Amino acid sequence: MTTTQANPTPGSTPPPDILLSPRKIAWKRRRTALSRFLVQFAQHRSGLAGVGILILFVMVAVTSPCIFPEYLLDPIDNLSNEALAGPSGEFYYWLGTDNLGRSVLAELAWGARPSLVVGIVGSFIAMVIGTLVGISSGHFRNWLGGGMERLTDWFLVLPFIPLVIVLQAVIGQTSIWVTVIVLGATSWPGTARLVRAQTLSVEARPYIERAKVLGNSDWKQMNRHVLPNVMPLVIANTTLTVAIVILSMTTLSFLGLFDPNIISWGGMLEAADGAGAASEGAWWFLIPPGLCVVAVVLAFTLIGRTLEVVLNPRLGSN
Repeated sequence: MTTTQANPTPGSTPPPDILLSPRKIAWKRRRTALSRFLVQFAQHRSGLAGVGILILFVMVAVTSPCIFPEYLLDPIDNLSNEALAGPSGEFYYWLGTDNLGRSVLAELAWGARPSLVVGIVGSFIAMVIGTLVGISSGHFRNWLGGGMERLTDWFLVLPFIPLVIVLQAVIGQTSIWVTVIVLGATSWPGTARLVRAQTLSVEARPYIERAKVLGNSDWKQMNRHVLPNVMPLVIANTTLTVAIVILSMTTLSFLGLFDPNIISWGGMLEAADGAGAASEGAWWFLIPPGLCVVAVVLAFTLIGRTLEVVLNPRLGSN
């Protein structure tokens, strides 16, 4: 029975990885892992459908200023248009007009921009806060970890939407960035709870004990050993958080707590409700913004569920 030598014999060609530096080896492994992830993700039709829907809305948000001029959103420039006019053959008025004579199609296109910005940036803020709090509360077993855990529990028991409404009303400003900060600062507890549970699981593994014995600092343990193991869970949960933030932003817009100078789908729903679009039969003013909200939320939900299956081997094997 022969054994394979670990080191290359004289005169033989060494394996390709031996000729690479450690940094290049690490990047090669990352590219391999990324390609394997993309292949696994492409096997899920629901995830691809979510990506397709999201790409469509991103393209609409990016190209809306080029396709739909701003004068279509100005009530003064549309005084001559009939209010709540039905759909027509003209491109700008395929979905008719709103209660101020403006193009509903143009409003839908421009409304995609704040929804995506608030959803993505607000979810990123929630991800950063939730990850920091979750890892810290799971790693530290002293008063710091206990205090962060109690803070997370306190935020979890508070009703989310009333808390957001109160904070938005207390701040008093209706800037889009104020809304981003408010939603990001109130959407992190769920992420923190999930990350803490995963951190406790990682902390029980043998290599963490070896890192502690070797004298690695708390920061090095959390950054090098714990964070890479919780990031797949964080990424999957963040995509689901985007859907929650977009729905919350729509609720704030519907309640009049969003910047009235910015066109948003929630603001369109609020204007349609105030104008009596339902009783007037103006479905073109009421249904399309609601369908856009549902479509974007569905896209992020499909992507999040697919990421959860691909990044979690246990779910992928079921």
